[in-house]
Amino acid sequence: MAHLAAICENPAMTDLTGNTFFDGPVGRIEAILKEPPGPVNRAVIVCHPHPLFGGTMHNKVVFRIARAFQQAGFAVLRFNFRGTGRSEGAHDDGRGEQDDLRAAIRFVEIKYPQAHLWLAGFSFGAAVMLRAGCGDVRARALIAAGAPVSKYDFSRVSRCDKPKLFVQGALDEFGSAEDLKKFVATVQGVNELRIVEGADHFFEGHLAELFQAVSDFISLVEEKPV
Repeated sequence: MAHLAAICENPAMTDLTGNTFFDGPVGRIEAILKEPPGPVNRAVIVCHPHPLFGGTMHNKVVFRIARAFQQAGFAVLRFNFRGTGRSEGAHDDGRGEQDDLRAAIRFVEIKYPQAHLWLAGFSFGAAVMLRAGCGDVRARALIAAGAPVSKYDFSRVSRCDKPKLFVQGALDEFGSAEDLKKFVATVQGVNELRIVEGADHFFEGHLAELFQAVSDFISLVEEKPV
């Protein structure tokens, strides 16, 4: 995923409660797991932006997506891709990171065998998530924020018929709103598209609108399955 080498990610947001580790393909993976009270019947994994430019599981966009799922009663797993934070291994330009996500899915699947699984990601994390998640039968629905559609070839994703939400800033410099609209028009299944007016790639000043878009989509899929 060399095209994202030019993307600088925003400063991290720290929330260390629930720190854990799980086994990945090249060593231990650092994660944060937030569990709701009572039995877990829904879980989500949220993927972070580009690690070579400061992206970690503490990124504020990732944090806000995770918070929307927490308030909806999901167990929420955020994790650091290989070579990030205390995760072992080295950055692999989005290839090995897909295997890291698959390891996270296995971790959640073993821990919550009856839970419906969702996947989400921001920027580089959205690219990894879409590529790995579209073909994974364990994932019920997908949420991509700041998907870098102007930088990558997402043609394989067009065959994905899972429910999907795409949230993009109208001023996103790495995935223009027009490019995203054209892409979503080619994708199978039920797709929600939210363009946040005035927002850039990092949703500066518009995180509340991102939060609401995610919350609305959770309600749509959970209350009226598509």
